[in-house]
Formats: sequence, C-alpha cells, structure tokens
Amino acid sequence: MEKLLVIDGSNLLFQMFYGMPSRIFNKEGKAIHGTLGFMGAFLKIVRMTAPTHVVVLFDGECHNERCDLDAAYKANRPDFSVMPEEETPFSQLPDIYKALDYLKVPYIETTVCETDDIVGAYAKRYGKEMQIVISSFDSDFFQLIDDNVCILRYRGDKTQICDREYLRDKFGIAPEQYADFKSLTGDNADNIKGAGKIGPKTASKLLKEFGTLDALMENAERISQASVRASILNSMERLRINQKLITLDGSAELPFTASELQWQYNGETSSEVLSAVGVK
Repeated sequence: MEKLLVIDGSNLLFQMFYGMPSRIFNKEGKAIHGTLGFMGAFLKIVRMTAPTHVVVLFDGECHNERCDLDAAYKANRPDFSVMPEEETPFSQLPDIYKALDYLKVPYIETTVCETDDIVGAYAKRYGKEMQIVISSFDSDFFQLIDDNVCILRYRGDKTQICDREYLRDKFGIAPEQYADFKSLTGDNADNIKGAGKIGPKTASKLLKEFGTLDALMENAERISQASVRASILNSMERLRINQKLITLDGSAELPFTASELQWQYNGETSSEVLSAVGVK
C-alpha cells in the first residue's frame, strides 16, 4: 500500500530550534541550528517510514476562525512580533525551504486555516486508500488515528508511533472519542479550559459510560457523582465551544492532490543537502 508522510513543519521546527543543545552558526556567523535539526530529523523520519508520498505543512499568517469562538485560544503562545527576528524559529525558514526545494519535497505555508485542518483533510480524504503517518507532537491529531492513520512523535531513537492501542493504553478511549475527551479535560498547550474537576481518568470513565460528549451532555442528570454532574451541567457552553475548537472535520481545501505528493528519497544526508544549498 502507498504511504503518505505528513510533516507538521512548524511543530518540528520549534522542536528543533528550542531543543538543540546549543546554537550553531555557519562560517558567515548565521544561526543554523534549527535548520540543521529540522533537516536531520526530516531525513531520519523519512528513513523510518519509507513513504511513497510526502508533504510538509507550515503555519502561515492568516485569520484564525477559532479565535472568533474563543479569544483565549492559543493566547498563551509567545508573541514573536516583539522579538528580534533572528531569535525566532521563523528566521531559519528560508534555509529550510531551500533544502526542501533541493530535495523536491512538496511544502506550503497555510494561509486560510490552521495546519491542523489541512492535516485532518489529508487523513479524511486519503486514509482509506493509503497509509498515512502524521509526524507531530500535537495531540489534536490523535482523533485522526484509525487502521491506516498513525501519529509519529519524533524523539530520535525514542521515537514513538501512536495508534489505536496507544490511545487505549494511555487514555482508555478510542480515537473517535479523543476530541470529546480533550473537550472535557481542556488543553493547556492551546489555552483551552475544560470542565472543572474533570481530569483524564474521569473523562475516560464518562466516555466509557456515555460513549460521546453529546450523549453525556444530553444525559448529564444521570451522572452518579454529584460534583462531576454539577461540573458538566455548569460547563455545557464551554464544552460545546471546545468541541468546535478541537474537532478536525476534514473539510479544509487540500493544497496538493495525492499524485502531486509522490516523492522518492535518494539517500541524501542532511550535510549533503545543506552544503548543496549553501547553508553550512
């Protein structure tokens, strides 16, 4: 079966820019540690997964409709506009784009929605006809897992593949329940507030009993534990907003068709690539 590797490019760049042990400069004194880390990780992920198709997606500047639902959404993120450009991960994007161009890897900056929405659209549109590996630490993608879709969390030799079994062992839920699970617990990374007193264990227990968040809210009076029942009843509006913030419905327009994402790795090393494009 063909295999599509979808790289959450911004997620990987941030991981490498802030995760490298020290800043690295080229002979012109230009910082390149994020670029080195990104390309090294990208090629290792390619070797791990052996894809037939590849796309790398980066978050560009655009109006975020989720902020219209909740002004606090991602409001906890750093404000890079007040920082010197050379101190931000985005300063190294031009060199990363040069390297991806050299490898003829399809990539794009999103301009009409979040990267999450396009990743979700690829999983929903092509998940029945090819295997899909989504490389990201964004837990929102757990809701996309199915028999053909998995999440790769890159950590070098400690890289983890997250599938149905992973979700069942870690949270006691199915992928189809993950958006509801996260709606209940909230998400500190995206500054989404969950229902009070509802942690992962309670959320898992509720979804095992009621199946879905909608069924849980419709039958909230039947929740046996008084404090949990009160929390759900008092959080109905919050939970409905959370569902809309978190759910990836697959409706986003795709920037490339599957045929445009066909790609073959020819064994290049990150050092060869970066030397070829004048980064090192």
